[in-house]
Amino acid sequence: MQDIEEVSTILSDRITALSESQTIAMAKKARELAAQGHDVINLSFGEPDFQTPQYIKDAAKKAIDDGFTFYTPVAGYPELRQAIADKFKRDNNLDYKPENIVVSTGAKQSIANAIMCLVNPSDEVIIFSPYWVSYEEIVKLAEGTPVQVQGSIENDFKVTPSQLEDAITSNTKVVMYSSPCNPTGSVFTEEELFALAKVLEKYPQVHVIADEIYEYINFEGEHASMASFDFIKDRVITVNGFSKGYAMTGWRVGYIAAHKDIAAACDKMQSQITSGTCSIAQKAAYAALQGGKETAIEMRDAYHRRRNLVLELMNDIPGFKTYVPSGAFYIFPDVSYYFGMSYEGKTIQNSLDLCMFILTDALVAVVSGEAFGAPQCIRFSYATSDEKLTEALRRIKESLAKLQ
Repeated sequence: MQDIEEVSTILSDRITALSESQTIAMAKKARELAAQGHDVINLSFGEPDFQTPQYIKDAAKKAIDDGFTFYTPVAGYPELRQAIADKFKRDNNLDYKPENIVVSTGAKQSIANAIMCLVNPSDEVIIFSPYWVSYEEIVKLAEGTPVQVQGSIENDFKVTPSQLEDAITSNTKVVMYSSPCNPTGSVFTEEELFALAKVLEKYPQVHVIADEIYEYINFEGEHASMASFDFIKDRVITVNGFSKGYAMTGWRVGYIAAHKDIAAACDKMQSQITSGTCSIAQKAAYAALQGGKETAIEMRDAYHRRRNLVLELMNDIPGFKTYVPSGAFYIFPDVSYYFGMSYEGKTIQNSLDLCMFILTDALVAVVSGEAFGAPQCIRFSYATSDEKLTEALRRIKESLAKLQ
């Protein structure tokens, strides 16, 4: 049997350089503690705690009975692509045809397809930070150069037009962001996106990947899309999916809307990686769109209530610097107040240390901000019950009081 050193020389440079997802790693540690009999509250995972709506499940069962068990077109069933185009018109006033749509096995694959089709070695990809953990790693896989542009907590972590302008170089190929944002819950307004788009208008070589997977979880008003501005629309790849708004994480269905040439390239890329998305999941996704947004709105309202509960409880914890997230189901406080403090001989050096302390002492799993480009912060997911959130914050407050 080969030892670790021998195996590491066999594996490719790209995989050895790739970081493990810290959200998945923390969830794994939480499960290990739970398996040992500990009562762990997991606030680390970005997954709705709601069941997929019954009408969507019923559509999947019918698809099985109707024999939809064969390979699908790589870019998705034509009727699903048309339904997604209709959704863009209905919800975002964007005109797309099925040829502009590519359905993939989750929004993560949609993003990876787009990056792989756009980015050459040494091309720079500007990533608005804090950012979702996989953005930087996907860029590295494409041999691109990630360039983080940091939004401040005083501006709800949102990057400004002047910051964007300063970051663009002759090597910039893509700008990537999410709104509503994972991990911060921040939401760009139409006015803010317009100001960013006017900067990008001057740089025709730069494309935009706009991750809108949390679109339906917006507490402040109408969702805004970068692609709504005609002067930049053809350079915007809008990413969305069904995981968050329809509580369909395990179904793995995401999609892009893009210029037909970019969509065709993503179709080509996907044909050599996975081919078409699961036939049953596509039929379920089609039913989700046909069913409208009623269940999505119900879930959004529950998340809104939970946000307010968590903020109230968190603001009672000394040293947590908070803001008011406008969407998604996360809050991302600055916890640097606790860096340098100790308990029983163990000193908290950074947010990862603090996360491990909270996990082992309070039995609550959260994620270090290092994974998201903001090492002074910790991400809390409030996609769980009011009772668990209340208990989790009680435990955390009690544990942090031990640090001196």
